[in-house]
Amino acid sequence: MIAHIQGKLVEKTPTEVVIDCNGVGYSINISLHTFSLLPETDHLKLFTFLQVKEDAHTLFGFVEKAERELFKLLLSVSGVGASTARTMLSSIAPQQIIQAIASGDVGTVQSIKGIGAKTAQRIILDLKDKALKIYNLDEVSFSQSNTNKDEALSALEVLGFVRKSAEKVVDKIVKEDGNASVETIIKLALKNL
Repeated sequence: MIAHIQGKLVEKTPTEVVIDCNGVGYSINISLHTFSLLPETDHLKLFTFLQVKEDAHTLFGFVEKAERELFKLLLSVSGVGASTARTMLSSIAPQQIIQAIASGDVGTVQSIKGIGAKTAQRIILDLKDKALKIYNLDEVSFSQSNTNKDEALSALEVLGFVRKSAEKVVDKIVKEDGNASVETIIKLALKNL
């Protein structure tokens, strides 16, 4: 019903903004991701989603259209409400959520506060095909690089390296070469650890 709101930013907190649009102040719920992208100027345009319930009409705002679309996708999953979807978008970047869903990474989705194992599996099951279709992702490259990355991390842990520091190095290697083999990742990681 309300696609976007443009006006003067009157108030802002990490979870909510008030935008004055021709003398009417709209209270809009936002995610931390959107909060981090808010411009420094007092003039603002947010893409919005209006949730209508028996007891309330609630506006949710997003700086990026892609985040709004992901929010709507998350709401389509049984058991995921607006507050859970907003928590997800506040916890990790939308692109990471999409990648986790597309690659079937239950661990990443479940790491978000308030998401249990069953809900994480349901989100992935319900949205995997939609995420791959909407965002034109190549499923194979995601799962392959995830598998290679995980195997390399396990091997480095066995060799006595701390997971956190190994993970940073491995992430950097995978980012530079998404198709790197397990052996290549381990060799490069050993040079950098």
